[in-house]
Amino acid sequence: MKHKLFFKVLSYILLSFVFACSSDDDIVMKQEELEEEFVEEEEVEPEIPTEIVYPIEGETGDILRYNSSLSKEGYVLFNDATEDRVYLMKKDSAQIIHEWQLEFGLGNDVELMSDGKLLASLGVESPDFSFGGFGGIIQLINPDNSIDWEYILANEEHIIHHDIEMLPNGNVLAIVWDLRMPDELEAIGYLGNEERVYTESIIEINPATNETVWKWDSWDHIVQDVDNSKPYFGVVAENPQKININFIDVLREDVGPDGDIMHANGLDYDPNTDLIYLSVNYFSEVWVIDHSTTAEQALIDTGGNFGKGGDLIYRFGNPSAYNNMNGERLFYNNHFPNILKDGLPGAGNILVYGNGNDDSKQSVVYEFMLPAELNLIPNENNEPEVVWQYTRDNLFSAKVSGALRLENGNTLITSGSIGVIEVTNEKEVVWEFEGTGFYWRSYHYNLDSDAILFLNAETP
Repeated sequence: MKHKLFFKVLSYILLSFVFACSSDDDIVMKQEELEEEFVEEEEVEPEIPTEIVYPIEGETGDILRYNSSLSKEGYVLFNDATEDRVYLMKKDSAQIIHEWQLEFGLGNDVELMSDGKLLASLGVESPDFSFGGFGGIIQLINPDNSIDWEYILANEEHIIHHDIEMLPNGNVLAIVWDLRMPDELEAIGYLGNEERVYTESIIEINPATNETVWKWDSWDHIVQDVDNSKPYFGVVAENPQKININFIDVLREDVGPDGDIMHANGLDYDPNTDLIYLSVNYFSEVWVIDHSTTAEQALIDTGGNFGKGGDLIYRFGNPSAYNNMNGERLFYNNHFPNILKDGLPGAGNILVYGNGNDDSKQSVVYEFMLPAELNLIPNENNEPEVVWQYTRDNLFSAKVSGALRLENGNTLITSGSIGVIEVTNEKEVVWEFEGTGFYWRSYHYNLDSDAILFLNAETP
């Protein structure tokens, strides 16, 4: 304001000089114009933007920080197992913009599809057997909470659990616990003393017919080194493509009568390779399975794009699971094997949440670069390269959790017992939500994503 006053005074002096050379009428006119201009404007204080004060309280928790310039704008879908709630929340305000009313409790995974429907793994009310993460019911739920499709597999011998995945052809992959009776176990040299044991399989369901059109069963691809007179006998270390039915990890307590000896807890599908990535928690491994096999080839060790049938194409995380002393263990318990799809930074790599249930009690998110050729060589280091990882103080969740890569290169990390954070590639936390629930996973949706557009269009 002082500078403006100076220049106006200077202009007044100069114009006075000019007036001396002008007519009386010109002088009067110019003096009036100058006086009008010289009237000092009322000083207005500049507006100061209202500072956002954190935390921002929401219905289900608090946003502790939000850097709008670095965070990826969008919504977050929460799977809250504590309250059996699934809701979509705004990142900048913690406002819930849509919530689904579930007919049954969460069986863990729930994801919003591109057509605005919710693909949900839900738990039956009275299962014949149950471990953590049991389900039994799969539903496709419309935005208005009506049921578009339902599939149930929950009986004394089989139950769907933990994770589901929709394939590009519209079929659905699901993990299944399968009962093995004592006579079956004894026949193949199983050393445990459980009355019942449950192994893992993956089924592919056609929603149009509810028919199981493909199945992979771990039972068909085991190895045991206990009794050479019984089936599946072999040297474990020389057969890394097989699953040691007698493996017990150092972290696995005596499972007693429940018999959940593998505890698969997550799967992902890579459309570029037609491979399935299965997280197996009690082995602290990720198993890679060839989905290109026919149903018959999945039973044996030949056929499919990789020529190995249903044997493991690759595995990583814990080489001691197949008696390999030449690889370094990567994590202790794990969740959410997440292949980075085309268009994402790091495409072709895989994210894994290492729960860290060893003495460290420290969870770590790993990004691994998979080998150009997926292969398992006996007594060689078969582990992938770590190209990025993230942890921080108090990042620990003994169960559930996961991470996914966003289009801007940030990584959204769900720590089941705490909440969700978003970190840059340089490991700066740019969004943080601390909640009151227990979060299986969270998913991120851009404001203009097909899922959000369909959801908004179909919601009354």
